[in-house]
Amino acid sequence: MLSRAVVNPAAPAGARIRVLIVDDSAVVRQVLSELLSADPQIRVIATASDPLVAFERLKVEWPDVIVTDVEMPRMDGVTFVRRIMSERPTPIVVCSSLTEKGAETTMEVLAAGAISVVTKPKIGIKQFLHESAHALTDAVKAAARARVGRPRPTAPPSPKSGPKLSADAMMAPPAGEAMKLTTERLVALGTSTGGTQALEAVLTRLPRVCPGIVIVQHMPERFTAAFAERLNNLCEILVKEAVNGDRVMPGVALIAPGGRHMMLKRNGAQYVVEVVDGPLVNRHKPSVDVLFRSVARYAGKNALGIIMTGMGDDGARGLKEMRDVGANTYAQDEESCVVFGMPKEAIRFGAVENVVGLEQIPGVISRYGK
Repeated sequence: MLSRAVVNPAAPAGARIRVLIVDDSAVVRQVLSELLSADPQIRVIATASDPLVAFERLKVEWPDVIVTDVEMPRMDGVTFVRRIMSERPTPIVVCSSLTEKGAETTMEVLAAGAISVVTKPKIGIKQFLHESAHALTDAVKAAARARVGRPRPTAPPSPKSGPKLSADAMMAPPAGEAMKLTTERLVALGTSTGGTQALEAVLTRLPRVCPGIVIVQHMPERFTAAFAERLNNLCEILVKEAVNGDRVMPGVALIAPGGRHMMLKRNGAQYVVEVVDGPLVNRHKPSVDVLFRSVARYAGKNALGIIMTGMGDDGARGLKEMRDVGANTYAQDEESCVVFGMPKEAIRFGAVENVVGLEQIPGVISRYGK
């Protein structure tokens, strides 16, 4: 049992985010430390080569965020995260390799309480991480805002380089009403930081007979397949990573693949999804705004839109477009969100009809299908 008497309290609001890096690669520790330390809002307080070394560091000072690998010597990432969450719940960002085994393990780590995942390759690690610097720092800042057992310190928004594209980059806004009503109904869900746990809480409580569901969860390529497979093993409904042309059917949830946008299309009286490449929208691919706009355009009043936990504003405008064409719209409430960013922006934008707790969302979806 770790001694709680020797750890430091959480940093006050506005202070630099204290980060502990845990990875068995000295190169990765060095590069991660350099990249994070270059951000004026972040301070790396220590690095550790494995979880046992990390626990010794934690006796000296407790971080606001832990960045960790999942495949490490002496203690695996799942055990490490579970122990942290039982001792002193702390936001954890997973930095995992793009391998099938790594993806499966990462799903277990996310289920154990980690907040989000950033990918790293087996080779070319320095170049890759430097190119992904914004994704890494954004993940750490989102984690620092997360509610994990208790409120976390709040960091000011980070400056980002490059243009921030809207859903216009993928599809024109809906013009007027969508095609006339049919018996086909669907639910569109959008989420980001904290969404893996939130989606599990929702989808595992849905009955086999429920409306077809389309989902965007901000997650890197390859990890969405493992995430969908994990949920499918836990749920009564069928959950799968979407492929181009999949039909939206009752009792089926389609999750947008990482690194691809997913858009709703109409095929006669049926709805199908189109999975395509394209630019980052709101700096995300897949983007919630892209999905929601397509739902507004092709489903209109036949759809229910729900925006859930996450950092940023992706989905706010798309949900407003859904509401404007007659769709029912909901947002997850602040108390049950890990990060109340995306729902807050959607509410501020006038996109939300109803605000509900996470535990109420399965009922909202089930009732909509009746």
